[in-house]
Amino acid sequence: MADLWVTNLGVVEYREAYALQERLRAARQEERIPDTLLLLEHFPVYTRGRRTGPGELPMGEDWYRAQGIDVVDVDRGGKVTYHGPGQLVGYPIMRTGDVIDFVRTMERAIVAALADEGVRTRVRTDEGADFTGVWAGERKIASIGIHVARGVSTHGFAVNADNDLQPFEWVVPCGLEGVRMTSVSRETARHPTLPCLRRRVAHRFAETHRLRQRLITPSRLETSIKSHLPLASAGA
Repeated sequence: MADLWVTNLGVVEYREAYALQERLRAARQEERIPDTLLLLEHFPVYTRGRRTGPGELPMGEDWYRAQGIDVVDVDRGGKVTYHGPGQLVGYPIMRTGDVIDFVRTMERAIVAALADEGVRTRVRTDEGADFTGVWAGERKIASIGIHVARGVSTHGFAVNADNDLQPFEWVVPCGLEGVRMTSVSRETARHPTLPCLRRRVAHRFAETHRLRQRLITPSRLETSIKSHLPLASAGA
């Protein structure tokens, strides 16, 4: 069974994490690292995917920045979403030849992890691309958006754990008018939920992708990125 490296980065500024993903993707393309999953949180930020339409940030960028929320355009699929402290963000830097199957496998992993948390969720794949993600009834609890270049993915998923949901009310989340967001803490009335959810998601993600989870420190990951040797030659 192949390895899945899993690294917990804590709270990371969005642009810093974006740059790290690009470096990791190059390392994965060159076989210097195996499939890797970054787990982290972000400081408040709205990200606009390639399919974002006009009007999804109705207050205007200056207003959002005045609230302390950054706005960043990104190359992932999907539309506008929000990231903030207390939300579990996962960036799988993984080889994939089937983008749709890759996304569906992510959805199944998140559904399984949330079931472990006692939250019953579902997918809405039959309702179109805008409904990608994971839903608790009619409320959305997890969003997914990826980008694949030369067979390796970046970006990934965000699961609402303990985060403030108000910033979602200030935009048109995922381009869906009237959609309401929810979180693990809102569904279960438990606080905090993120540390436990992080472990559950890592386990289910590796299991669903049929990989063996291996916890890797940020410093070990950085060393591997800088290496010029393929993984086998480096003896990892």
